[in-house]
Amino acid sequence: MVVPAEIGHAQYAAPVIDYLTRRFSRVRAIASRDQIFPELSQDAWLLLGEGYGTADNRIEIVRADRFEADLCDRDGERVGEGELRVWTNRLRPFLLPADVRTHYQQLVTCKRAFRFGDAARCGIGYVTGANDFFHLRPSDAERLRIPSQCLIPSVRNGRQLPENRLSATHVKKWYRDDDAHLLLRLTKGSELPLTVKKYLETAQATEVKASYKCRMRTPWYVVPDVRVPNAFLTYMNGLAVTLVKNSARCTCTNSVHAVRMNIGWKFSDVADRWDSEVRELSAEVEGHPLGGGMLKLEPTEAVRLVIPGKEFRLQKPEKQRLNDAIDTMRQWRHYGGSTKVVEHCR
Repeated sequence: MVVPAEIGHAQYAAPVIDYLTRRFSRVRAIASRDQIFPELSQDAWLLLGEGYGTADNRIEIVRADRFEADLCDRDGERVGEGELRVWTNRLRPFLLPADVRTHYQQLVTCKRAFRFGDAARCGIGYVTGANDFFHLRPSDAERLRIPSQCLIPSVRNGRQLPENRLSATHVKKWYRDDDAHLLLRLTKGSELPLTVKKYLETAQATEVKASYKCRMRTPWYVVPDVRVPNAFLTYMNGLAVTLVKNSARCTCTNSVHAVRMNIGWKFSDVADRWDSEVRELSAEVEGHPLGGGMLKLEPTEAVRLVIPGKEFRLQKPEKQRLNDAIDTMRQWRHYGGSTKVVEHCR
């Protein structure tokens, strides 16, 4: 079968692979780094099953730089159920050589490193169902006389985020630029100001009220899950995943991840160790590729990021090995270092 490359990382891929390995004596997943169908943005792998009726409970991973005629005849690395479980039943990590994977797992299990999920919770931001209606420009809010207590500044996408810290200065610039960054934040059961009531009775509001997300909630104008997180984490990434402290007390849409520190942890515990080869490689291993060279990081993948601890030190050969592995994984997601991609994702 020709299958989407999601067979290497998607949650729904695990039961498919389990089903096949219990019914064939040999199952091979063949991955070509260069696209089999170059004209498509969709990567594809080959999935081969032989010897129906006799289970082996293993899968072979065949890696190749490019698709060639004899690729289906090559032997691959055999992976059993136990090793698959170590990698949360994902085939994507097996694009790396075995010695690199072993080294990575040693780093993960040593006491000098921790998972991002140990320090923080990560989730999506709110969903309005009608962004253009619920997000106002400062000039519109003034014209409509919407009270400031009904508005909260919001990060609508990753492009708004600076490198390390979102401050009040950045938000002031959004005001000066008249960006539509003010979320209409109303709470259930509260008395609505007259000017807000008028806005909720406009022709645009009538149309929005009938949209799916809005008509499924009561009252329709109260956007759920509006919170002020400790930090933001980029969802779609080019070169790297960015963690940004929320010093401006903004909220965020589901275009970026909202990060809340766990009890006993400070933002600096993670931020001070964020820029490391270990964390960069873990993003490539735990995340998954999207079209155009982008790296996507779901909340369940983000909490698995590996952060080096205070006493963590890498020797020069280790750093080189990890950097080579990072480059390898970026090549597999076709990231070419394009500035356009990076700027789009951040």
